[in-house]
Order: sequence, then C-alpha cells, then structure tokens
Amino acid sequence: MKIKAIEHIGIAVENAGQSSPFWNHLLGIKKTGHEVVEEQGVSTVIFDTGRGKIELLEALSEDSAIAKYITKKGAGIHHICLEVDDIETAITDLQSAGVNLIYDQPQVGAEGMLITFVHPRSAGGVLVELAQKPV
Repeated sequence: MKIKAIEHIGIAVENAGQSSPFWNHLLGIKKTGHEVVEEQGVSTVIFDTGRGKIELLEALSEDSAIAKYITKKGAGIHHICLEVDDIETAITDLQSAGVNLIYDQPQVGAEGMLITFVHPRSAGGVLVELAQKPV
C-alpha cells in the first residue's frame, strides 16, 4: 500500500451553507464541488487549497453517521482522508495487519472515489478515510 497524499480533512457541520463562507470568502479557498452522497447519508461541499481539500459534511438525515457524530461530539473535524494508489491493496494489507475497517469492500464516496474507513480504535482515536481517485 502506498500513501500518496493527504486528500482532505472532513469537517462535520450542522449547516454547510452557513459554514462555507468562512472557507471560501474569508480564507479565499476555491469551492470546487458540492455533492450529495446518498449511500453515506451526507451532503458535501469541497474546497481545494491546491495541496489538499477541506470537505464540509452535512447530514442528510438524523440517523446518518454525521448527525450521530454531531450529536455525540459536536461539529468539528470528523476525519482525515489519505489518498492511496490502490484501495483493494490497502484493504488487504490493513486487514492482514489486524486493523479494523468500517468497510471490508470499497464504497463509492464523494467525487467518485473508492473509499474505506479505518476504525478509530485502530488509529489512535482518529477516523481515517482511505481513498483511491477514480481511474
């Protein structure tokens, strides 16, 4: 498994429309996307610094993972995402090492990336997303 870069930092927000101006207007980071990912129960707004992204995550429903996170911990950094060269290899390597994953098979996330998550128990309390860019 090869880590290529920090792809993005995911931030759980209650309202992406209210949070966006800070990133876009005050910090001047270009908004490059807005996407609903039904399978993840989330709406995303993406800002690209040119060397990594900020992804605002707004829950689509009260029973989504983001809504539960905000209820439990409040708005704030939800996860970090590392870009990998091959998601299948990453999953196999991590499972072989005894790492707990949220998904044993890649899922399709925002921007069409293939993703999985490393459970925080296996990553020092941090939720880590691994993502492979679409081919």
